[in-house]
Amino acid sequence: MQKKSTKRKSEEKMVSIDGHSLTLDQIEAVARNHMNAELALNARTLVEDAASTILNIADSEHPVYGVNTGFGIFASQRIAPEETVRLSRNLILSHLVGVGAPFAKDVVRAAILIRANTFAHGHSGVRPQLIDILLDLLKNDVTPYIPSRGSLGASGDLAPLAHLASVISAPLEDDLEDYSGQAWYRDQLMSGAEAMSAANLTRITLGPKEGLALTNGATFSTALLVLACIDAERAVRCAEIAAALSLEALLGVSAAFDPRLHQSRPHPGQIMVASRIRDLTMQSDLLDADNRVHDAYSLRCIPQILGPVWDTLSFVKMIVTTEINAATDNPLLFGEQAISGGNFHGEPIGLAADYLKITLAKVGSLSERHIFRLTAEHTSAGLPPMLVTQTEKAGIYSGLMMLQYTAASLTLENQALATPDTLHSIPTSAGQEDINPNATTAVRHLTELMDNLWKIVAIELIVAAQALDLRLRAMPQAKPGVGTNAAHKYIRKYVSFREVDSPYSEDIEALSKIISTGDLIRVVAQALGES
Repeated sequence: MQKKSTKRKSEEKMVSIDGHSLTLDQIEAVARNHMNAELALNARTLVEDAASTILNIADSEHPVYGVNTGFGIFASQRIAPEETVRLSRNLILSHLVGVGAPFAKDVVRAAILIRANTFAHGHSGVRPQLIDILLDLLKNDVTPYIPSRGSLGASGDLAPLAHLASVISAPLEDDLEDYSGQAWYRDQLMSGAEAMSAANLTRITLGPKEGLALTNGATFSTALLVLACIDAERAVRCAEIAAALSLEALLGVSAAFDPRLHQSRPHPGQIMVASRIRDLTMQSDLLDADNRVHDAYSLRCIPQILGPVWDTLSFVKMIVTTEINAATDNPLLFGEQAISGGNFHGEPIGLAADYLKITLAKVGSLSERHIFRLTAEHTSAGLPPMLVTQTEKAGIYSGLMMLQYTAASLTLENQALATPDTLHSIPTSAGQEDINPNATTAVRHLTELMDNLWKIVAIELIVAAQALDLRLRAMPQAKPGVGTNAAHKYIRKYVSFREVDSPYSEDIEALSKIISTGDLIRVVAQALGES
């Protein structure tokens, strides 16, 4: 889900990229809040030295892949020094094969920043001017139109990155046409050349290896994963809040969250979730009100189910933080030596996305089970069937019955999307690239799954809020927990209590977008006295 940009620019704040210290929060600030970025001075020196080395290699007799040779199966074909510029331009043109709907603007902006940070290492051999023009796109709100399909994430996101490169690269004198792709200038879509001109930016002629450097690396896959990690953290926190609301509405048993229980099985995520559920339900009169020995798994095992999600997310964030600060094209320069390898291969990103897909699908499954228990009369601890407000008219009124249907449908879809994509590989480039990671598809599916998850969690919040209102009607002397009470009031600002049947589609869509900003988390944290 693309977050609405606030476009708050600060002259005092600037992300300085050096190839080693970029963070996920900085990427979000640039991608979604339009913060600017610049190349650090120490990195600029390294980049300049590497660019000089590439020029020397291009003029030498020694073959270096992609500098003075062809690409893929044409690696054995030598390229004359005077043809190296044509080689870069042709690479871009031949790789413009992306199809499908475009990536969201925040994804494109994140990818531009990550690619620039890759070059800041000084291992790629590009000129500082190339990094500057990438950062100028961000500063001037020029966002290339990048088709989202057609990449294996293997030799990098070749097609998407070529579409990016087409916007900033100038045509050569003998080009039959000036193909510049498309780009948004601010919010208007036009040709890449028109967008660059509108922003007073000059396209550059790509030098030796620069076409290859621009396209080699799983950069769009990484950008998608970065933003997915940020969104996943917020979604799981909201899922915890929703779970606590459901727990109270169902008069859950608090013993399952006893700290001694979780310290005896000390998985960090499990301990953390149990602690947060205790905080959210602090001072609740609803827990243990039914005198049950214990609850069904979907309530009793909330820490054991959501805890591993946090542990997995921590691992994935470590992987993606390493990737955004890595040199990921090929070949790489180390001093005067160019070494050809496979740092462009997207396997780490694809596998990490698959891990995260599986765990987040489980979050949706848990949330759907809570929705089911709240609406089913035989599992709701005395709540009216389908949470109708007038039980004598049940049947005439359907209550919240259909919300569980939508949650079930989205949950089933997520279970399909969670199927690991990195298991699948088809060889390309006549077998030279004989095992591909399918990373871009894995992360695209993760993004689709995330969008569904927000809606499932939003449905649970809506259903749990209705259930809690009905429970408090039946138990007027009881009060919810400190955190759940704050969450309930927040939900009621956007979704009203339903006395009669009415539509919910707009409520689901609106609430899923609202909670994705992190506002619900902040409201609850404030109520609990957290910073």
